[in-house]
Amino acid sequence: MTQTIAFVLFPDFQLLDVAGPVAAFEIAGRYVGRPAQIRLLSADGGEVASSAGVKMASAPYAEAGAFDTLLVSGGDGTRQAMSCEATLAFVRAGARRARRTASVCSGAFVLAAAGLLEGRAATTHWSRTADFQRRFPGVDLQPDRIFTRDDPVWTSAGITAGIDLALAMIAEDHGEPIARATAQQLVVYHRRPGGQSQFSALVELAGERSRFSGLLGWARERLGEALTVERLADHAGMSPRNFARAFAAETGVTPAKAIERLRLEAARDGVESTTAPIEQVARSAGFGDPERMRRAFLRAFGQPPQALRRAARAA
Repeated sequence: MTQTIAFVLFPDFQLLDVAGPVAAFEIAGRYVGRPAQIRLLSADGGEVASSAGVKMASAPYAEAGAFDTLLVSGGDGTRQAMSCEATLAFVRAGARRARRTASVCSGAFVLAAAGLLEGRAATTHWSRTADFQRRFPGVDLQPDRIFTRDDPVWTSAGITAGIDLALAMIAEDHGEPIARATAQQLVVYHRRPGGQSQFSALVELAGERSRFSGLLGWARERLGEALTVERLADHAGMSPRNFARAFAAETGVTPAKAIERLRLEAARDGVESTTAPIEQVARSAGFGDPERMRRAFLRAFGQPPQALRRAARAA
């Protein structure tokens, strides 16, 4: 039986949210000898411009026909799409007839606005988690996941995570060997290790114009040193108490948590991209004790450093 996958587009959708999964489903179809039928849909049909200006041809919702999987793209346009009654009505109706419904990146906002995520586990792009939680408190948001599955609804994190989502669906439909071969053809992880926190460094979260962005950059260069609140406050020209309060208000985390995040980012890079002993990586990143680093890795990534190193070498 030919598998049909319908994608929901809207003005200013993120191009890779669609192109990435489409490529994965296409390649998997070649391996199994049954090409997937891809349908691109939008409220009015015709060409839909992505946020990059590149356009994709689509059919109107009324011509959707039958489909096995409904996948909602993300992007800047979700802010308008989540209040488009035609889109929300189609997503609700489509979810009732599809075997599974999914979103990529901020497409989760559309699913949530349609009422499909209430009481379910879900994820979205790390930069929009705070906004999502404010808007949809009834959703069990899991911000560090690459993708979540709460049958029959799947959601994925930012942009390229749509490929991870598609590979998981391919594994379910056609088996792990096909998913693995597809990942190899795409030159991506078959099972990406860790969560999306690895891609949201604190310097970026603080923003270039933040008064603490320079401080975080300074700290990143000195991770092997003691970076106490007192030392950070002194560098920022503030009292420790005022610094800790202002830093948490602006970044959403304590200074200690921020430093740990920077250390985790540096340590993960050392674990995955070098052959340095784990003990040396722990010292250079400022963890000192390898056991302390191992516990931090388990909290942040769900795996110890050795497991991430093995996964990186096998990829």
